[in-house]
Amino acid sequence: MSAVPNAEPHDDILRLRVIADDLKTLRALLRETHSDVGGRPHHEADGRIGVDVYTTADRIPDLEREGVTVTRTGNASEAGRAAQAEVGDGDRFAPADAVPRGLAAKISG
Repeated sequence: MSAVPNAEPHDDILRLRVIADDLKTLRALLRETHSDVGGRPHHEADGRIGVDVYTTADRIPDLEREGVTVTRTGNASEAGRAAQAEVGDGDRFAPADAVPRGLAAKISG
């Protein structure tokens, strides 16, 4: 059974915290899975080494193995959609009665 619940849509990119017992184990894991990492690995308080990994839910089982802890820390796709929802449509600096200018040809329609 996976340590990380698979309740997200299969195409969402999840942010995971992957912590290995040692650097050799982490390097082998990342080399074998070709995972996308966010930043550099750093040492945990208990001496293990961890890194943030971005992947889809269906690839989580590939990361889980002896000597490795996988913890879901967020949904990067969901955070991106929330940020995009904050962005309005149109040009907020253009006056309402602005007429386009420039060298482009005006296309009717």
